[in-house]
Amino acid sequence: MKLRGSIIILLAAALLVAALPGIAIGQDKATAQEVIAKVREAAVALSKSGDVAQFNKRPSPWIWADTYIFVLDCDKKITAAHPLRPDTIGAPLASVKDVKAKNVYPNPGHFCEDARKPSGTWIEYSWVKPGETEPSRKISFALGAAGTPYVVSAGIFDDAATIADLSKLRTPQ
Repeated sequence: MKLRGSIIILLAAALLVAALPGIAIGQDKATAQEVIAKVREAAVALSKSGDVAQFNKRPSPWIWADTYIFVLDCDKKITAAHPLRPDTIGAPLASVKDVKAKNVYPNPGHFCEDARKPSGTWIEYSWVKPGETEPSRKISFALGAAGTPYVVSAGIFDDAATIADLSKLRTPQ
């Protein structure tokens, strides 16, 4: 009887150990604070180098948890870099639609003005999470890279966060 109980405990422990990597990956969700910090870091890096190609690479330090940095060219009003959707590079911002066919940037000029402010801006749209097929609510933070035509952005997938609440987090640093 003792042997049978020990085997059951060992099997349960083995199953738990096997399941942990899947659980950890499922919980690897970017936070709004991480997005703001990473976007600021990327904007500084882009301001220094002017090299958008670094944001198209995979793997990359610009891809983490369930999000990634993408770059928009606000002078040309196009997507300049996107590590997961290279097909969007060069696409006019006015033509970028979310999965519900809503324009992500209905007024690209206004969006770029807001993003170039020291506090940046947040926008909301429906997008498919990396590795999934169904759309989710995505809220992205965008910030201009000083001395360049570029705006750097990344987002969180969150059904509850409001832009008003997130805007309180983005104060200039």
